[in-house]
Amino acid sequence: MSAEFARHHRERAATFSRVVEQVTDWDAPTPVAEWKARDVVGHLTTWFPAFLAAGGVAVPSGDPGDPAGSWVAQSAAVQALLDDPDRAAAPFTHPQVGTHRLGGAIDTFYTPDVFMHTWDLARSAGLEVRLDEATCAGLLAGMEAMGPMLRESGQFGVQRPVAADALAQDRLVAFIGRDPHWRP
Repeated sequence: MSAEFARHHRERAATFSRVVEQVTDWDAPTPVAEWKARDVVGHLTTWFPAFLAAGGVAVPSGDPGDPAGSWVAQSAAVQALLDDPDRAAAPFTHPQVGTHRLGGAIDTFYTPDVFMHTWDLARSAGLEVRLDEATCAGLLAGMEAMGPMLRESGQFGVQRPVAADALAQDRLVAFIGRDPHWRP
Protein backbone atom coordinates (compact mmCIF):
# COMPACT_ATOMS: atom_id res chain seq x y z
CA MET A 1 0.00 0.00 0.00
CA SER A 2 2.78 2.51 0.78
CA ALA A 3 3.94 2.42 -2.84
CA GLU A 4 0.38 3.18 -3.93
CA PHE A 5 0.18 6.12 -1.50
CA ALA A 6 3.51 7.42 -2.82
CA ARG A 7 2.26 7.10 -6.41
CA HIS A 8 -1.00 8.89 -5.63
CA HIS A 9 0.83 11.83 -4.08
CA ARG A 10 3.50 11.94 -6.79
CA GLU A 11 0.85 12.11 -9.54
CA ARG A 12 -1.46 14.61 -7.83
CA ALA A 13 1.39 16.82 -6.62
CA ALA A 14 2.91 16.84 -10.13
CA THR A 15 -0.38 18.00 -11.62
CA PHE A 16 -0.72 20.70 -8.96
CA SER A 17 2.91 21.72 -9.53
CA ARG A 18 2.29 22.17 -13.26
CA VAL A 19 -0.51 24.57 -12.39
CA VAL A 20 1.62 26.40 -9.79
CA GLU A 21 4.28 26.94 -12.47
CA GLN A 22 1.73 28.67 -14.71
CA VAL A 23 0.30 31.09 -12.14
CA THR A 24 1.21 34.65 -13.09
CA ASP A 25 -1.02 36.52 -10.64
CA TRP A 26 -0.98 35.23 -7.08
CA ASP A 27 -3.63 37.81 -6.15
CA ALA A 28 -6.15 36.59 -8.75
CA PRO A 29 -9.61 35.60 -7.50
CA THR A 30 -10.48 31.92 -7.18
CA PRO A 31 -13.68 29.86 -7.23
CA VAL A 32 -13.54 30.08 -3.41
CA ALA A 33 -14.93 33.59 -2.92
CA GLU A 34 -12.73 34.51 0.06
CA TRP A 35 -9.49 33.24 -1.47
CA LYS A 36 -6.91 34.56 -3.89
CA ALA A 37 -4.61 32.20 -5.79
CA ARG A 38 -1.98 32.44 -3.05
CA ASP A 39 -4.58 31.33 -0.51
CA VAL A 40 -5.16 28.03 -2.31
CA VAL A 41 -1.48 27.18 -1.90
CA GLY A 42 -1.42 28.77 1.55
CA HIS A 43 -4.26 26.52 2.64
CA LEU A 44 -2.35 23.39 1.65
CA THR A 45 0.96 24.60 3.08
CA THR A 46 -0.44 25.60 6.45
CA TRP A 47 -3.13 23.15 7.49
CA PHE A 48 -1.19 20.04 6.53
CA PRO A 49 2.07 20.84 8.34
CA ALA A 50 -0.06 21.58 11.43
CA PHE A 51 -1.96 18.31 10.95
CA LEU A 52 1.28 16.33 10.77
CA ALA A 53 2.84 18.24 13.68
CA ALA A 54 -0.11 17.24 15.87
CA GLY A 55 1.04 13.65 15.30
CA GLY A 56 4.74 14.38 15.79
CA VAL A 57 5.82 14.63 12.14
CA ALA A 58 7.48 17.78 10.77
CA VAL A 59 7.40 19.18 7.24
CA PRO A 60 8.11 22.77 6.18
CA SER A 61 5.34 25.30 6.79
CA GLY A 62 4.28 27.65 4.04
CA ASP A 63 5.55 31.19 3.52
CA PRO A 64 2.66 33.42 2.36
CA GLY A 65 5.17 35.58 0.49
CA ASP A 66 6.38 32.64 -1.60
CA PRO A 67 3.49 30.36 -2.54
CA ALA A 68 5.38 28.54 -5.29
CA GLY A 69 8.46 27.96 -3.14
CA SER A 70 6.32 26.84 -0.21
CA TRP A 71 4.53 24.34 -2.40
CA VAL A 72 7.75 22.94 -3.87
CA ALA A 73 9.31 22.47 -0.42
CA GLN A 74 6.24 20.85 1.10
CA SER A 75 5.55 18.62 -1.88
CA ALA A 76 9.13 17.31 -1.81
CA ALA A 77 9.04 16.75 1.95
CA VAL A 78 5.75 14.83 1.80
CA GLN A 79 6.97 12.75 -1.13
CA ALA A 80 10.15 11.89 0.81
CA LEU A 81 8.00 10.62 3.70
CA LEU A 82 5.94 8.48 1.33
CA ASP A 83 8.94 7.17 -0.61
CA ASP A 84 10.49 5.83 2.60
CA PRO A 85 8.63 2.55 3.22
CA ASP A 86 9.49 2.53 6.92
CA ARG A 87 8.26 6.09 7.48
CA ALA A 88 5.14 5.56 5.36
CA ALA A 89 4.25 2.40 7.31
CA ALA A 90 4.94 3.94 10.72
CA PRO A 91 1.97 4.54 13.03
CA PHE A 92 0.70 8.11 13.00
CA THR A 93 -1.66 9.20 15.76
CA HIS A 94 -3.56 12.43 15.41
CA PRO A 95 -5.69 13.69 18.31
CA GLN A 96 -8.77 14.18 16.11
CA VAL A 97 -8.57 11.37 13.55
CA GLY A 98 -7.01 8.55 15.54
CA THR A 99 -4.21 6.21 14.52
CA HIS A 100 -3.33 5.38 10.92
CA ARG A 101 -0.19 4.45 9.06
CA LEU A 102 1.49 7.73 8.09
CA GLY A 103 1.14 6.94 4.38
CA GLY A 104 -2.54 6.14 4.83
CA ALA A 105 -3.17 9.37 6.72
CA ILE A 106 -1.51 11.38 3.95
CA ASP A 107 -3.47 9.50 1.29
CA THR A 108 -6.76 9.93 3.11
CA PHE A 109 -6.60 13.51 4.35
CA TYR A 110 -4.08 15.43 2.24
CA THR A 111 -3.65 13.96 -1.23
CA PRO A 112 -7.36 14.33 -2.10
CA ASP A 113 -7.19 17.97 -0.96
CA VAL A 114 -4.29 18.59 -3.34
CA PHE A 115 -6.28 16.89 -6.09
CA MET A 116 -9.42 19.00 -5.56
CA HIS A 117 -7.58 22.30 -5.08
CA THR A 118 -5.81 21.77 -8.40
CA TRP A 119 -9.08 22.74 -10.04
CA ASP A 120 -9.38 25.89 -7.90
CA LEU A 121 -5.87 27.08 -8.69
CA ALA A 122 -6.11 26.24 -12.39
CA ARG A 123 -9.37 28.14 -12.75
CA SER A 124 -7.91 31.09 -10.87
CA ALA A 125 -5.07 31.20 -13.40
CA GLY A 126 -7.52 30.95 -16.30
CA LEU A 127 -6.35 27.42 -17.13
CA GLU A 128 -8.46 24.47 -18.16
CA VAL A 129 -7.74 21.34 -16.19
CA ARG A 130 -9.22 17.88 -16.59
CA LEU A 131 -8.90 15.93 -13.39
CA ASP A 132 -8.98 12.15 -13.58
CA GLU A 133 -12.65 11.21 -13.92
CA ALA A 134 -12.34 7.94 -11.99
CA THR A 135 -10.68 9.73 -9.07
CA CYS A 136 -13.34 12.44 -9.16
CA ALA A 137 -16.12 9.84 -9.16
CA GLY A 138 -14.49 7.91 -6.29
CA LEU A 139 -14.00 11.01 -4.14
CA LEU A 140 -17.54 12.17 -4.83
CA ALA A 141 -19.03 8.77 -3.91
CA GLY A 142 -17.03 8.69 -0.69
CA MET A 143 -18.06 12.20 0.31
CA GLU A 144 -21.70 11.67 -0.60
CA ALA A 145 -21.71 8.56 1.61
CA MET A 146 -20.69 10.73 4.56
CA GLY A 147 -23.89 12.70 4.07
CA PRO A 148 -24.77 15.65 6.28
CA MET A 149 -21.85 15.01 8.66
CA LEU A 150 -19.43 16.10 5.95
CA ARG A 151 -21.50 19.14 5.03
CA GLU A 152 -21.77 20.16 8.72
CA SER A 153 -17.96 20.19 9.03
CA GLY A 154 -17.98 23.64 7.43
CA GLN A 155 -15.16 22.66 5.08
CA PHE A 156 -17.26 22.98 1.94
CA GLY A 157 -19.58 25.57 0.47
CA VAL A 158 -23.20 25.03 -0.44
CA GLN A 159 -23.57 22.31 -3.05
CA ARG A 160 -24.20 23.71 -6.54
CA PRO A 161 -26.68 22.23 -8.98
CA VAL A 162 -25.36 20.36 -12.03
CA ALA A 163 -26.96 18.22 -14.71
CA ALA A 164 -27.35 14.55 -13.85
CA ASP A 165 -25.13 13.65 -16.81
CA ALA A 166 -22.37 16.16 -15.93
CA LEU A 167 -18.77 15.00 -15.88
CA ALA A 168 -17.63 13.55 -12.55
CA GLN A 169 -15.24 16.53 -12.24
CA ASP A 170 -18.13 18.99 -12.50
CA ARG A 171 -20.24 16.99 -10.04
CA LEU A 172 -17.31 16.86 -7.58
CA VAL A 173 -16.54 20.58 -7.68
CA ALA A 174 -20.26 21.37 -7.44
CA PHE A 175 -20.54 19.06 -4.42
CA ILE A 176 -17.79 20.94 -2.59
CA GLY A 177 -19.49 24.26 -3.34
CA ARG A 178 -17.84 25.48 -6.53
CA ASP A 179 -19.50 26.62 -9.73
CA PRO A 180 -18.09 24.26 -12.38
CA HIS A 181 -18.37 27.06 -14.94
CA TRP A 182 -16.55 29.67 -12.83
CA ARG A 183 -14.10 31.95 -14.65
CA PRO A 184 -11.91 34.73 -13.25
